[in-house]
Amino acid sequence: MSKRNSANVGGQALIEGILMRGPKGAVMALRLPDGTIEVEPKKEKRLKDKYKVFAWPLLRGVAGFIESMVFGYKCLMESADKSGFEENDEDLSKFDVWINEKLGDKFMSVVGVLSLVFGLLLSFGLFVYLPVLAVDMFDKYLTGNTLLSWHPFFEGLLRVIILVIYMASVSRMKEIKRVFMYHGAEHKSIYCYENGEELTLENVKKQSRFHPRCGTSYLFVMVFVGILVSTVTIKIFPGLNEIRWLWTLVKVLIMPVIMGLGYELLKISGRYDNLFTKIISAPGLWMQRLTTQEPTDDIIEVGIASLKAVIDDPNSGIVRESASGDDSYGTINKSVGNID
Repeated sequence: MSKRNSANVGGQALIEGILMRGPKGAVMALRLPDGTIEVEPKKEKRLKDKYKVFAWPLLRGVAGFIESMVFGYKCLMESADKSGFEENDEDLSKFDVWINEKLGDKFMSVVGVLSLVFGLLLSFGLFVYLPVLAVDMFDKYLTGNTLLSWHPFFEGLLRVIILVIYMASVSRMKEIKRVFMYHGAEHKSIYCYENGEELTLENVKKQSRFHPRCGTSYLFVMVFVGILVSTVTIKIFPGLNEIRWLWTLVKVLIMPVIMGLGYELLKISGRYDNLFTKIISAPGLWMQRLTTQEPTDDIIEVGIASLKAVIDDPNSGIVRESASGDDSYGTINKSVGNID
């Protein structure tokens, strides 16, 4: 069983930037409207630092998922504000102008909260309610409720199909495509570091943009683990999903188990290179053809800046530079961390 070279660093693509995490802290590197790169340390509160129980297997996956969602969203909104990703006044409707005048500095915060709520509702509708409704109707009207014990399996497959269609659709948007380019730069920079090469533009450019520890892979692993856990649960307790409120409650209760198992499998796939891990990683790596794009040189420079800051001293303060320098890093810490 061969081991991969994996660094204890990981990140997330932002709007015109990258959030990079490491053992000593996190930084947010952004390409500002004036062309400079700003590297700013970010404080991240982790449950495992306060409660040791959240460092245990399974529980660390649940804690890490929630923390990444909250922390990543805050940094995403900040990057949108700093990068000037906003509408011009002349493009705003009268309602937008009125809201902006009434709320003032709180406008972006309110927009952020509303966007989060809308995003959660959309996610619930597309990936939870719609698959359940579709499978229920199919079974009821076409097969006469003969597939009840297999509902979780078909619901999971439908979620995969919806996820692929959704990602393929949003990847065509100009703004999202650029975010996906930063996603690719993040992967390439980390791969360069893991391979023990100097963090230079040329070295990073030749790396792959597909990485097994990506959050895209985590989504797919969770979906497939969810199919397995839900199907086994129904097989053990037949008829459970006929009582809708009880089955809904059970699905909520097993979600931490699914997140925890998915995280552990992702760690294994990032640490080892064998047939089993190749099978686990394959759907996520394929999906990264949609969620990552080949970055341009200026975007790669941001990826290098973020990774160098994490390797060096993520708490050194805000740093601005006009272009990437010739500094390089070639050492590697061989422990596993999540990328996205």
